[in-house]
Amino acid sequence: MVARHAADVRQGDATRGVFANSIVSSRLLSRIAAAAGFAHEETLTGFKWISRVPGLVYGYEEALGYCVAPELVRDKDGISASLLIAELAAAAKAEGKTIFDTLDEIYLVHGLHASDQLSIRVADLGLLDAMMNRLRSDPPESFGGSAIETFVDLAQGSEQLPPTDGLLYLTKDLSRVIIRPSGTEPKLKCYLEVIKSVGSAAELAETRHAARTTLDHILADVREALGL
Repeated sequence: MVARHAADVRQGDATRGVFANSIVSSRLLSRIAAAAGFAHEETLTGFKWISRVPGLVYGYEEALGYCVAPELVRDKDGISASLLIAELAAAAKAEGKTIFDTLDEIYLVHGLHASDQLSIRVADLGLLDAMMNRLRSDPPESFGGSAIETFVDLAQGSEQLPPTDGLLYLTKDLSRVIIRPSGTEPKLKCYLEVIKSVGSAAELAETRHAARTTLDHILADVREALGL
């Protein structure tokens, strides 16, 4: 919702700009940016990476971090984000809608994106390496009943991203799982996202239920893959 606003207010701006989020954040931002004709970049986790993106006009991370005015605060900033969300809520109310109605409108265009997270706290840090090694040596073949079509070992790095300890899986039905050790706590963190097409507003409730069911199945498969 905030991203769509950022795109709307910059339409016709000759300088344009770049939308960015970390790799563990929702892919919805990339769809919003592409539809509005903006460039989009993914970074490693943390605003120390997002804020470095040249030409940044909007940055976001799944852990409730928003950079809505990088020309003023080039970092996550809850104050400016809260003010903007309040403004968007007021605008929606003036039209007889809620911000949730606005989100539903976005889902109708770009698909319903639903996410969840599994965090596994350990007392022995060696267990984190053991779980990551288990996944590398015996990779899963599917998540949530959908075959894994793309597997990326983020430790190898790429042209877009420097190396980091993490594993990324994309399934045939566009579900995504990213598993990585936390950089700040003794945890293994698993980020899940599913995307479901929505044909009409009448289908939203059913689609939300289907997305939740898929997430639950993926959670069970991730636990099994980790030997939990």
